[in-house]
Amino acid sequence: MKVITEAILRDELRASKPESYTIPEGKILSPAAREYLQQCKIRIDYEDRKKPLKKEEKEIIATPVLKMPEVELPKEEQVKPKFVDYESGAYYFKKPEHMTHLYGNVLVGKDHKRIVFRGKLDSLQSLFVLNQSILAETGGKEKLIDDLEDILGSLREMMRCDAMEEPFRREYIIGLSHEELREHSHNPMKFYKVKQMVLPNYNLGKPYALLNQLRTAVRETEVAAANAYHNGKNYERSDIIEELNRMSSAMHIIMCKYLAGDYGD
Repeated sequence: MKVITEAILRDELRASKPESYTIPEGKILSPAAREYLQQCKIRIDYEDRKKPLKKEEKEIIATPVLKMPEVELPKEEQVKPKFVDYESGAYYFKKPEHMTHLYGNVLVGKDHKRIVFRGKLDSLQSLFVLNQSILAETGGKEKLIDDLEDILGSLREMMRCDAMEEPFRREYIIGLSHEELREHSHNPMKFYKVKQMVLPNYNLGKPYALLNQLRTAVRETEVAAANAYHNGKNYERSDIIEELNRMSSAMHIIMCKYLAGDYGD
């Protein structure tokens, strides 16, 4: 059975946005393709619904389509609900207080694992800004603050991509490729004449302690991302999970550069 992927849909619907998309007999939608159609508010139809559906087809169409139904009101008006529940498919005219936007008009509970991850991501950004301001007060830390700003920019873009359901990719962090980040992080003695993962100590000064705090916060956010995108036996959004892992390596490198004196006094 041929699977229609998100990439196939994007290419096919590049020049148009129909009200519905018909799945040919003998084909199924991938989960990502189904979410793409739902996000675009395109109804999903099937060419032949008379035949019994196979197990994998039933699983694919289990999630309700996000096409807004018309509701008959006493004044003979046709009104469409504004929101839809991601989990149950229920429709709402008004956003419930305990719910928030996952993307578009799709709502989830505020304790949903994707929202918990966004909260971690938001908190991490605020910590970067706070620690940058503390470092700025000490003076002479412009290069260090610039490296932290580079990572902060990635975190803000990551938040946007998660909310907009767009892919996220950065080829370089603090001027290093993914391969270079791994190499430098695993062998800091070679590049910075510093031992790997020097444990923080108050004798190493406040800046080093602040950097270590950011490193651990990045790791916590990475764990939150893995939990948010864990779907059965698979992990979705490997782009975001991978980038957070690279940011963790980047923070270790920044700490090594600080000990090596690369940021000055």
